[in-house]
Amino acid sequence: MQSKRIEIDGVGSILLERSSRARHISVSIRPFKGVRVAVPRGVSFNKAEAVAQAKADWMVKHTVRMNRMEQEAIDLKNNHRLDPRKARKQLVSRLNELSEKHAIPYNRVFIKNQKTRWGSCSQKNNINLNMNLVRLPDALVDYTILHELAHVRVKNHSKRFWDELEKLVGGARKLDRELNRFNLLLA
Repeated sequence: MQSKRIEIDGVGSILLERSSRARHISVSIRPFKGVRVAVPRGVSFNKAEAVAQAKADWMVKHTVRMNRMEQEAIDLKNNHRLDPRKARKQLVSRLNELSEKHAIPYNRVFIKNQKTRWGSCSQKNNINLNMNLVRLPDALVDYTILHELAHVRVKNHSKRFWDELEKLVGGARKLDRELNRFNLLLA
C-alpha cells in the first residue's frame, strides 16, 4: 500500500503516504493540500498513525492558521478578478518606467500566469512577470520588477545581487519576506 487516509478529530482527513526519500516520519501542512504524513520504507502505517495522533494539537493549531491563509488567498482572488490584457498593459508600463528610471535595459518581456514564481530573468535578459502581480500592493509589484531588473546586472542571488537590489529598493529582504506571504495566490 502506497497511501492511506485517516481522520483525526479537529484536524480532519490526513494522508499517510509512503515516501522513498523520507528518513523519518514527518508531518507537513500545505495550503490547499492539507496534512500529509511522509512514511519511510520499513515503517508501518500504524506507527505513522500513532505519530500523527501524538501531533494532533500541533496540527490543529497550524491547520487553523493554514485555513485562514487559504481563505485570504481565495478572497483576494475573488475580489481582484484578472483581466489578462489589463494586467499585461499595467505590468509592462511599470517595467518600462522602472527600467528607464534606473537605466537598466532588458531584452523582451513576457507576462504569464505562472504557478511557482512571481518573476524571472533569463540569461538573455528577457523578463517574465506573473500576471497575478496586479493583485498585490504596488510596493510589492515594484519590488518584484526591480528584483528581476537587478538580475539583468547580477544573474544569481549572491551578496552582490542583494547589494544591487538594495540600491534599487531599500528594505529588499523585508519586501522579499512580505512577498512570500502572497505565495498562496500562485496555487
